[in-house]
Amino acid sequence: MSLFLATLLPGLFLALLGALLLVNNSVIGSMARALPRSNRAAWLLFGAGAAWFLWRLSNLSESDLIFFKTPQPVMIGFGVLAVLAFIYTPDFLAVRGLSVLMLLAAEPLLYAAYMEYQHPQRLLMVTAVYSGLSLALYLAAAPYRLRDFFDWLFRQPSRPRLIGALLLAYGLATAGAAFTY
Repeated sequence: MSLFLATLLPGLFLALLGALLLVNNSVIGSMARALPRSNRAAWLLFGAGAAWFLWRLSNLSESDLIFFKTPQPVMIGFGVLAVLAFIYTPDFLAVRGLSVLMLLAAEPLLYAAYMEYQHPQRLLMVTAVYSGLSLALYLAAAPYRLRDFFDWLFRQPSRPRLIGALLLAYGLATAGAAFTY
């Protein structure tokens, strides 16, 4: 992935998220409140995270494998764990799926910015990615906190607008920085 694309995509994502929060209508608030325990979101987000992780496992080289010659036993083990997660821990699985997707998406983004010291504007993207990683690790351990955050956020109409304006501005600045490379 090029540095241009690695900066543009998170910038556009943050700008879109900020624009949605800036609009702050009842549909967006109810969807956000329903997300943490939504079965559809769990199937979509955790399923996508599990599929992406299994694909990454399928591309492991022989030097990455310690006990096995091929990655198939590891893939089967993690595939079984993903299915068991849907059966035994369905609560807040959508939040954990978001966390898995953030953790997996961070690698190509940060790899694109690695050793690009001549472009200090890359730090807009890197800061957003590391903030997302920190949030993903926290929410993976305590996924109910996203529900609590959404309850706090949508309690007053000014809060989502303020956070939306900040995310929109930061996203546009990050997306704009992509065009300066």
